[in-house]
Amino acid sequence: MKISQLLDKKAIIADLGALDKKGAIDELSVAVSTTTSASAKDIAMVLMEREQLGSTGIGGGIAIPHGKLDAVKSIRIGFGLSKKGVEYDSLDDKPVHLFFLLLTPENSAGGHLKVLAQISKMLKMDQFKKKLMTAESVDAIYDIIIEQDEDF
Repeated sequence: MKISQLLDKKAIIADLGALDKKGAIDELSVAVSTTTSASAKDIAMVLMEREQLGSTGIGGGIAIPHGKLDAVKSIRIGFGLSKKGVEYDSLDDKPVHLFFLLLTPENSAGGHLKVLAQISKMLKMDQFKKKLMTAESVDAIYDIIIEQDEDF
């Protein structure tokens, strides 16, 4: 499954304004809600519920907030870049700069795990992360992700 098939430019934020976890999730939820029938409020609620189980801030400046929602008909991805960094209760207690939001239908366990694995694999590549960190626009971010996605 290609990330490029699941990511819409409308769901990319090139400069997150949020300074904390709830703010980042709210901002990303609004962006992703433009690509699905789910409301931003419902998306944020399911993502915050998932955060109660443990932070999706995996360290190294990266968070992958994710959740499942009945109103979502197909897997959707959002992306946010924070130049300032967001306090996110990450595993390494450092601010998060790169956010990949993953939203899946309630009955999509296999697809959910495949996409999480794909995102994780991409984020292990230092050059990819550096390019994203220095991207200046939604178009630049989208192109960087699509280019990396073609290598998988």
